[in-house]
Amino acid sequence: MLLEPLDLIVFVGYCCLIIGMGLFVSREKKGHVKNSQDYFLASKALPWWAVGASLIASNISAEQFIGMSGSGFALGLAISTYEWMAAITLIVVAIFFLPVYIKKGIYTMPGFLLDRYDTRVRTTMAIFWLALYVFVNLTSVLYLGALSLNTILDVDMTYGIIGLALFAMIYSIYGGLKAVAWTDVVQVFFLIAGGLATTYIALSMVGDGSAWEGLGMLRKEVPGHFSMILSRGEMMAPDGQGGVKDAYLDLPGISVLVGGMWITNLSYWGFNQYITQRALAAKSLDEAQKGMIFAGFLKLLMPLIVVIPGIAALVIVNNGIDAGFVESMKDPVTGIIKSDRAYPTLLQLLPVGLKGLAFAALTAAIISSLASMANSTSTIFTMDIYKKYFGQDASESKQVKVGRITAVVAFIIAAIIAPALGQLDQAFQFIQEYTGFVSPGVFAIFFFGVFWKKTTSNAALTGAALSIPLSVVLKEFWPSLPFLDRMGIVFLVLAALMIIISLLEGKGKDHPNSIDVSGDLFKTSAGFKVGAFIITLITAALYIVFW
Repeated sequence: MLLEPLDLIVFVGYCCLIIGMGLFVSREKKGHVKNSQDYFLASKALPWWAVGASLIASNISAEQFIGMSGSGFALGLAISTYEWMAAITLIVVAIFFLPVYIKKGIYTMPGFLLDRYDTRVRTTMAIFWLALYVFVNLTSVLYLGALSLNTILDVDMTYGIIGLALFAMIYSIYGGLKAVAWTDVVQVFFLIAGGLATTYIALSMVGDGSAWEGLGMLRKEVPGHFSMILSRGEMMAPDGQGGVKDAYLDLPGISVLVGGMWITNLSYWGFNQYITQRALAAKSLDEAQKGMIFAGFLKLLMPLIVVIPGIAALVIVNNGIDAGFVESMKDPVTGIIKSDRAYPTLLQLLPVGLKGLAFAALTAAIISSLASMANSTSTIFTMDIYKKYFGQDASESKQVKVGRITAVVAFIIAAIIAPALGQLDQAFQFIQEYTGFVSPGVFAIFFFGVFWKKTTSNAALTGAALSIPLSVVLKEFWPSLPFLDRMGIVFLVLAALMIIISLLEGKGKDHPNSIDVSGDLFKTSAGFKVGAFIITLITAALYIVFW
């Protein structure tokens, strides 16, 4: 047991606070029965700060704390492009997509596809998303969370996976999105406070007691890890099997700015159920947009919390500052240093009290994301599969019950699969790559659905059906192609096919379900414009400094 009594008190106190708060906010007024809007959209009553906090808590999970720190260890600051470009992406989504979703009054992303195209497109994408959330997202977060428990507390991986799943289920399945979103506000506090504490201690260790000196030492000791745009052959990263691979395969140079990274970010922040569901639950469009700006500012801060610690861990290992640290970085089975063990190992360096806070922050990130993913999985299954094909006349209470059962089943499946991820060195890259099999099709369907009135249902169905097969073929026959570039190529092929099919089928006419984007639909408040300008300015400055 590596946590002292004070650390355990802090951690247990956090657990009790989250569970208690989740159950408290889930209460209903006497005589009111929880309906589908209450359960899946938090009664559409979230203010901007709750929307922003929930967006970040849902996004920053074990895949960031552990996975992105591991990528920081292996690839350096370049991995921060996911975070900094996300800040710009949130602005784009808030201006061009949120107004459409809220105007349509949808519950789910497949629901939008039904409104714009037809049932076939909706069902196809609903199945894709369900598979992605259960087999990739939930599974990877459970694995990385259990990895942290194993490293810090020596908890068996299997028990760690089961324990995290049960913790997330206790309050999220009962309370739905309302419990998830309001507890996320508290989770973000722990996440940022604990994360900054870990960064400070790691930098202080490198800088011989001075965090500021430590930051300077990082740039001196591993200057290559502070390059945002990588060239082919510039950096070799661990492959998880004791060898190395070209880091360019994960972050292919300028493509991260003008290529597939946009598809990844827009698909995640604009068309991803467990992200957009928070904005759909806002009191109004203005509150939702303000929440996106708030989340954008927090995203600019994230590399300091999740990437810099990974780079610090590399310097500690390279310089042999702490022999015990190096040993803890090694996989207990293979003896190979694993990048994803960087952050859990750093937590062991924290002083009593702060270790408990940082562990609570890591757990907060894990639990909030698990709860969000499970709630969104249940929302899509209930509203887009069950209600359509099995329960057309289901009552509101029946829909809520089905949603709860779906979440339990999703957790069970993910818990069974999670141990299989143990062979990976960077789980974050695993998530990005396999999510990228679906992302090009998702992006094409939504982009043309919103902005091109001639896009037909058959064209969209073609995009949905071919995204995964085209990605698999390219991966198999062009293995040296970076996955971000592969996503860009697949998108261009799908876009060409969708345009051709739409023109041939529609004979130049607008689709009857096309969206009118004229008028004041994309109008934003003055405060939003100021926030968007500041975020854009800061992001541009960061890329100029670290180019």
